Amino acid sequence: MNDPTIFRKPNNRKLDVSEIRKDFPILQTSVKGNPLVYLDNAASSHMPQCVIDRISEYHLSEHSNIHRAVHKLSEEATAKFEESRTIVKEFLNARDEKEIIFTRGTTGGINLVAKSYGEKFLREGDEVLISHLEHHSNIVPWQMLCQKVGAELKVIPVTQEGEVDLEEYKSMLSTKTKFLSLTHVSNALGTVLPIKTMIKEARSYGIPVLVDGAQGVPHMTIDLRDIDCDFYVFSGHKMCGPSGVGVLYGKEELLNKMDPYEGGGDMILSVTFEKTLYNKIPYKFEAGTPPIAQAIGLGRAVNYLQSIGLNQINQHEKELLAYATKRLDEISGLTIIGRSKHKAGVISFVMDGVHPHDVGTLLNDKGVAVRTGHHCAQPTMQRFGVPATTRASFYLYNTISDIDQLINGIHSIKKIFD
Repeated sequence: MNDPTIFRKPNNRKLDVSEIRKDFPILQTSVKGNPLVYLDNAASSHMPQCVIDRISEYHLSEHSNIHRAVHKLSEEATAKFEESRTIVKEFLNARDEKEIIFTRGTTGGINLVAKSYGEKFLREGDEVLISHLEHHSNIVPWQMLCQKVGAELKVIPVTQEGEVDLEEYKSMLSTKTKFLSLTHVSNALGTVLPIKTMIKEARSYGIPVLVDGAQGVPHMTIDLRDIDCDFYVFSGHKMCGPSGVGVLYGKEELLNKMDPYEGGGDMILSVTFEKTLYNKIPYKFEAGTPPIAQAIGLGRAVNYLQSIGLNQINQHEKELLAYATKRLDEISGLTIIGRSKHKAGVISFVMDGVHPHDVGTLLNDKGVAVRTGHHCAQPTMQRFGVPATTRASFYLYNTISDIDQLINGIHSIKKIFD
């Protein structure tokens, strides 16, 4: 089931969004008699037909367990699974396939590093640094680690605009800092962190760095050799791929020093009741049957995004963000939370006298899907003194018309509550 969309050649022209939308069957959905306007992409994006077909093709004609047998189906499934690893490696400009580990998602990757690296190398009195913009998945594992080993979790403050306070960050670095874990892009505010600058500062102290790229990989070109972080994690379901699969990139020298996260099949070379010899990387960290169909689907999703061009996607989202910001700023009683100079296509806002959950419910009546709540970033909400926000997040298939529908829906809500 070869789909011609994955063989598009990216160019410098603006995206033909009307053609791209044809690739996504779910966008033909109606909600309460209205065409679906999907603006919850930071939570999960949709899959194009070519990804859906690739996953179906695996189940129809290739399904078997991998790395375990010499029969035809197993060999073919193994080859396709490992081909996806190579696709991801090249997509990220990593040095070697050994540095690409398939996980269940961003959360799984962060927990793996906190457990396998953190518990082995961090001790009482050490410090772990995160920012005030982190998703719960990049807070809780480090809290658990610090409680277990006696380390201290320290938080880099953010400005009223939603940007990391770089001067304060530099002052917090010391010989006690033994790990730095940062989001690439805030899921709650859209802030793009200056991770290259922050990593460079950390390097002067020899501090290992993990970057949570869940909101970065889908929207911008990622070059891991240029970024030079030690670990990078992301999820398939936010980048036109399936749920249940993600990637942990780790530098080979660090992965080799780390102990396995889980025990079981495929992460071993040999087992006796007295001793187990562990497999080499990346398999040392892929215990049990992996998400085979999902990993193959992720490979096809990467092909799809590459065929369109990440730079073109990024530029399109910037245009949507600028337009949406202008239109929202025209609405009295509406306040945008987070005004970073460098933002991804995410806008969080509050409305005077209207709870975000009511905003989300009433927008849904118009067919507009947004996210409401704390976005798994409660400390960020607390920093800005709000319990929750309404969040609109954009992707390659969104249009100016989608934003107009959002604005029209908000005006309808104002008429109800004014």
